[in-house]
Amino acid sequence: MFVRAITAVFASGMILAAQDAAPAAAVASVAPPEKTYLVDVGTRIPLAMVNSVSTKHSQPGDRVYLETSFPVVVNNRIVIPAGSYVMGTITNTKRPGKVKGKGEFYLRFDTLMLPNGVTRDFRGTLSALDGRASESLDKDEGVITSEGNKGGDVRTVGETAAWGASIGGLASIGRAPGMGVGIGAAAGAAAGLIGILVTRGPDAVLAKGTTVEMVLDRQVNYSEGELDFSKAPPVFGRSDGGGPMPSVKSQQGSRRFP
Repeated sequence: MFVRAITAVFASGMILAAQDAAPAAAVASVAPPEKTYLVDVGTRIPLAMVNSVSTKHSQPGDRVYLETSFPVVVNNRIVIPAGSYVMGTITNTKRPGKVKGKGEFYLRFDTLMLPNGVTRDFRGTLSALDGRASESLDKDEGVITSEGNKGGDVRTVGETAAWGASIGGLASIGRAPGMGVGIGAAAGAAAGLIGILVTRGPDAVLAKGTTVEMVLDRQVNYSEGELDFSKAPPVFGRSDGGGPMPSVKSQQGSRRFP
């Protein structure tokens, strides 16, 4: 009897010990939640163009490739490193008119890929253009518009009129110089006006290397494990390029007629 009692007490103790150990093991097996980083709506991200787009060559649906030129930091942690990849889409284009109107196109941002390959679909819009660019940006509509050329049209007519006047004056030497100058000026002005009527205005262009600023329209979340860049390939600066095209106004001084 005594042996049986000792055995029963020992067994009861083992059962109680096992019951106490089970909750402890369950607690130990639950891993702490992984830390996450939130890139909030309204975050501005500077980008550089990897390819060039323009109203002359681009069509709706064409892809636009960019890369981040400055890191985005959340809670003292680099979340979007410089050299991350952004892909966008041209949603609409309009060529400049031959008499009036400017070139326009709309750019939408769709995908953000970190250097380690972690990819997010998101939505972003343009918030600023390179300060050297001659194009203008309507932030409310998201449309990029080419520079106008009214001053260039006036200059064209004036230069062709002056050129015609000089030719007319030379042709009328010994006859009626004044009449020759007047006829030549009128003919030159008419030629300049015809040239304007058959020539389109300047196209809207974002050249390779142009810097733009994107603002996020949606939140982007990353976990701690997704931000390991130790095995990411090196960044080679694929966006290096000539940058914005020269302003139409800056080129007017180099035009010559005929």
